[in-house]
Order: sequence, then structure tokens, then C-alpha cells
Amino acid sequence: MTTLASRLLLKLPPSQTPLLSLSAKRYAPRISNILHLNQKVYNSYGNSDEYGLLGPFPETRKLPRNTLINFVPQQEAWIIERFGKFDRLLQPGLAIVIPFIERIKYVKSLKEICLNIPTQSAITQDNVTLELDGVLYIKVVDPYKASYGVEDAEYAIAQLAQTTMRAEIGQMTLDRTLAERSHLNANIVDAINSASDAWGVRCLRYEIRDIKPPEKVVQSMHSQVSAERSKRAAILDSEGARQAAINVAEGTKESVILASEAEKAEQINKASGEAEAILLRANATAEGIRQIALAIESKHGPDAVSLTVAEKYVEAFGQLAKQNNSIIVPASVSDAGSMIAQALSIYSTVSKRDKLIPQKGE
Repeated sequence: MTTLASRLLLKLPPSQTPLLSLSAKRYAPRISNILHLNQKVYNSYGNSDEYGLLGPFPETRKLPRNTLINFVPQQEAWIIERFGKFDRLLQPGLAIVIPFIERIKYVKSLKEICLNIPTQSAITQDNVTLELDGVLYIKVVDPYKASYGVEDAEYAIAQLAQTTMRAEIGQMTLDRTLAERSHLNANIVDAINSASDAWGVRCLRYEIRDIKPPEKVVQSMHSQVSAERSKRAAILDSEGARQAAINVAEGTKESVILASEAEKAEQINKASGEAEAILLRANATAEGIRQIALAIESKHGPDAVSLTVAEKYVEAFGQLAKQNNSIIVPASVSDAGSMIAQALSIYSTVSKRDKLIPQKGE
């Protein structure tokens, strides 16, 4: 625009307007500079980066030109000023803005905006210096406050996020900072929202992207992790040995119990068998005695008893020499007949005594 104006002024024929041509030649450079400065100021409306404050943050886009009939895009809000004073807020759709009287002062996006928080240093409660960076998600909820409440809402929110992050980390130890990222992010969001309410901007979420402790601290952490793993391995080995010993002891206990129960059952069975055998032998002996008693009461019973006693006496005397080294020998050992007679006399004496006992009882 400025180049075109200077060219028009300089190319006028001198014969037609000599005074204007002379003035144009004299003041053309000044007019060109003034027009260029006005165009620069007009294009810089709503762009705070002219102060050099944003740094790594994205620049605000240039304002649209006022063409009387304007179309506001979706998810945008245009701030209109009339004679340098706020007049109205344009919503998406068709809008008429009178040139020279009204001006598009600010354009605010109502979409969610992602801001990159650059790396910064912070000191934890246990005096460890950390390097942190993050990502901040914000959204304009009140375009009027976002335009007139703060010079640059995005830059202010980013600076507030950095200072809040340093303040929150200063209240936490290194272990808590590494373990409680979600808690730290929530605290930063709450602090930002409490301060940015007057700016018409709301912080949706904040995420710490990377935490870089010093190299020595990282080495110490690795050593601690290795020691912790070695400790866990030793504990697991000891627990395994303990469980193995318990299992062996339990197995031995069970085997002993089963062996004792088996022995008990064996002894019970054996005793039961012996008892039954004793009963059978006793019954057999009793039956034999009854049969002998019946046989004795027969006609030739005493003679048979005498013969049996004599045989038992001789047999018992014969067994004495086989079982003992020292024996008592009767005087008439060479006389077998006297021995038999002596045995029969003993039997006769016992028989007479058995017969006399019932008579005394009567």
C-alpha cells in the first residue's frame, strides 16, 4: 500500500500539477514511512508478540481485515470496538462491521489450546534439582476477559504454570515427585484455575512430560533399585528354603502318624487274633477236659488215667536233662517201676482229696 502511494505521487506529470508534484517529491519519503507505520500498527492489533514476550510460545495470528461484510468462523469470537471502546462480541456467522468507525480488535479461538511449557529447573524438599517440562491444555471461556483482563492470556497462563510447578515441587520430596505425578498435576491445575478466573481462561489439564534428576542421583537410584532387587531375591530364596523345610517336616510328620496308625492297627488286629486264639484254645481245652472227665468216669477210666500219668512223668523227667545243666535227680532213678508207682500214688492222693472236699462242704 505504501509503495503504491509513493509511486502514484512520484509519477504525476509536472505540467498538470506542478505544486503537487513538488510537494510529492519533497514529502513522499515521509508519507511513505507514515503509511508503512500505520499499516504495521494495524496489522499488530491483537498480537502481543510485538513486545517480544512470547519467546517459544506460538504467535497469535494476524487480525482479519474489515470488509464491511464479514464471516466469523466456527469456534471463534471477534471483539469489536467502536471509536476505541468495546462495543460487542461477534458470534460465528454473518456479521457487519462498519469500516473506520468499528474495528476488529481481538480474535479469540474457543478451541482447546495446547501450550508447550519449556524445560525449567526446580528444587525438591530434599534439595534435589530437577529439570522438568510439561504440556498445558487451556480453553477460552470468556473472550471479553481474555481480551481485556490480561495482555496475553496464553503467555500469562504459561508463566503461572511454571511458577506453580516450582512451588508444588518445592513441597515434595524426590520420591513423592516421581511417584505422585497425577497428584502434582491436579494441584497445578487447581492453582492455575484459581488465579486465571479473572482472565477468562480455564486450564483443563496439565501433564508433566519429562523429569530429569541429576546424573549422580540417577546412579544412586539405580544402585538402590539393584540393592532392593537383591534383597527381594534373598528374601525369596529364604522363603523358599523355609517353605521347603516346612514341607519336609510336614511330610515326615504325616509319615510318622501314618506309620503309628498302621502299627496300632496291626497291634489291635494281632491282639484280637490272639484273644480269639486264646478263646479257641480255652474252649478246646475245656472240651478236652470234659471229654477226659467223661472218659475217667467210664469202666476202665482210672487205668487209662494211671497210664497217662506214668507216661507224662517219664516224659517230663526225660526233658530235664535237655533244658537245664543242673537237675535234681530222685534217688530211685534207675528203678522206673518205682517212679511210675510214685506217680500213681501222687495221682491217687489227689483224686482222694478231690473226693473229700465236696463231702466236707456238705
